[in-house]
Amino acid sequence: MIETPRTVDSPKREAAVIHLTIPRAEIRHVMGPSYKELMDAVAAQGITPSGPWFSHHFRMDPATFDFEIGVPVPKPVKTVGRVKPGDLPAAKVIRTVYHGGYEGLPAAWGEFDAWIKTNGVAVSGELWEIYTVGPETTKDPAAIRTELSRPLATT
Repeated sequence: MIETPRTVDSPKREAAVIHLTIPRAEIRHVMGPSYKELMDAVAAQGITPSGPWFSHHFRMDPATFDFEIGVPVPKPVKTVGRVKPGDLPAAKVIRTVYHGGYEGLPAAWGEFDAWIKTNGVAVSGELWEIYTVGPETTKDPAAIRTELSRPLATT
């Protein structure tokens, strides 16, 4: 289930990121280990994240995901392995919040994209998810919350 979408100004967030380009079917096998790698690298530098982790998808391709996972940080990280400094850019976005486990995200995006189309909202080709409450903080799948954002197209 998604909340009613709304337009918001999303601020730029400095982050530690890992860039991934993978077949769509690999996502469930890649996200967990990449998240651990990211968080371990940030912790090893003595940095405490300044917000929840996210994924930032650069283009929509049904077969391949080209994206970064990241976590906001209060100061730049040093590059170590695949972890490097990056950001989640500032943008005016259409946003909703999905309630439920990650396995429901594809259906939530379908519902969100249908709402966008029905309401004539022009969006860019990228998107992001911010995992505000995840399985790392709750055992109750119904308590999981993910912000879904699509930057508005600029004319």
